[in-house]
Amino acid sequence: MFDNIRNWRLRRIVARHPIAESLWRDALQRCTAARRLGASDQATLRVLATQFLERKSLEPTKGLHLDDAGRVLLAAHACVPILKLGLDWYDGWHSVIVYPDAFIPRRTKTDEAGVVHQTNSMMAGEAWGRGPVILSWADVLNTGKKPGHNVVIHEMAHKLDMLNGDANGFPPLHRRMDRRVWSRVFSSAWDSLKSEQRNGADLPIDPYALESPAEFFAVASEQFFEDPATLRQHLPEVYRQLEQFYRQHPF
Repeated sequence: MFDNIRNWRLRRIVARHPIAESLWRDALQRCTAARRLGASDQATLRVLATQFLERKSLEPTKGLHLDDAGRVLLAAHACVPILKLGLDWYDGWHSVIVYPDAFIPRRTKTDEAGVVHQTNSMMAGEAWGRGPVILSWADVLNTGKKPGHNVVIHEMAHKLDMLNGDANGFPPLHRRMDRRVWSRVFSSAWDSLKSEQRNGADLPIDPYALESPAEFFAVASEQFFEDPATLRQHLPEVYRQLEQFYRQHPF
């Protein structure tokens, strides 16, 4: 019964708030991960993007104008990771705040000596626990220009990671996935990449992945969808774990 009600609501949302064909074709052209999908999966993604735009509040700030094409593009990027999971995986938060460019969050940090510091790091994106996702629109538009990078997927991966607590690179795994295998695979890859970095080698993944386990998961997720061939070639076990988690086969 509940499934019938949910399906009825979904059909109603899609019927009442359809994404125009021209806008959807434009989004597919600008979203590499979506363009790679088959026709059936693209249709599913379109439904998810429609739901995303209905449920989430996209809030441009600092004078940014986000037109319909931009909103559909952002929704397409955001829904790629949950194509086989469903929009319920994005429950618990409501807003996507979009800055025109990289931003500096106002934040203080107290060190071990008790000295308070102001942070001044430029950021392309940020995800808060049960709060908003924050994005730089310039970085959203630059997706695809640098292989393996997608700020929207990166921040959505953080949101998935936070479903079972703080972001730590260990999202809630599916029933048939093995937590011990996940830990071994990601820890082993982390140690290997750290060693390569110390030896001055070029890494097959953005070095920002080595900032923390949470960033490793988010960066690996970006590459899984944007440059899957490279990830599968250099980090095949990480690729397989993400394949199981996202239930997708992008390569």
